[in-house]
Amino acid sequence: MILFMIIGGIVSSRLKSKFKKYSKIPTTSGLSGRDIALKMLEDHQIDNVKIISVAGKLTDHYNPQDRTINLSSDVYSGKHVSAAAVAAHECGHAVQHAVGYDWLKLRSQLVPVVGIASNLSMIVIIAGLVLMQMVSFGFEIAVLGVGLFGLGTLFSFITLPVEYDASNRALAWLERKNMVSKEELAGSKDALKWAARTYVVAALGSLATLAYFAFQVFGGRRN
Repeated sequence: MILFMIIGGIVSSRLKSKFKKYSKIPTTSGLSGRDIALKMLEDHQIDNVKIISVAGKLTDHYNPQDRTINLSSDVYSGKHVSAAAVAAHECGHAVQHAVGYDWLKLRSQLVPVVGIASNLSMIVIIAGLVLMQMVSFGFEIAVLGVGLFGLGTLFSFITLPVEYDASNRALAWLERKNMVSKEELAGSKDALKWAARTYVVAALGSLATLAYFAFQVFGGRRN
């Protein structure tokens, strides 16, 4: 768990460094992130998705509930490689939604359940571990907590194909439509590669944490 926390910190730091680097490289097209998003949506004949600016850094996301592409202010108005990569990536999610991409549909269906499970899992696990020392049904409560945490872990792994596919769609479109030069495309690939790695580390870290709690619960019962 500690190892994945360290790795996660390193990858996150590397991601910020990459985006900072490519935010200093202007795109030859002179298009902002919003412009890129609009063009990609138009090319895919998607006219029911809004593009809005949100506060913060690396807060960019696609919301399938209200069909909005939320771009951080720097990406929304930025005319650089990072902005182009991020805007196209978030549009990739909108395209997934439009074509009914199975992994995105599955993730969207799990969102409300995982939200509740994530909030309760730690409380239920700790309560179960404590009660295991006093009453017999404490084990069942702890197992329930592990199961709830497992839903969050499952969600993090389902997120991986969604994110990688969105990046692949984005990069393919940027190249096909000549939105960026070869050098800018390489920078876009590099930036999105590090973004994807944050999800990989998060998923593996969640799996390691799940394994830890499972050993605590089932090992505690044997003891």
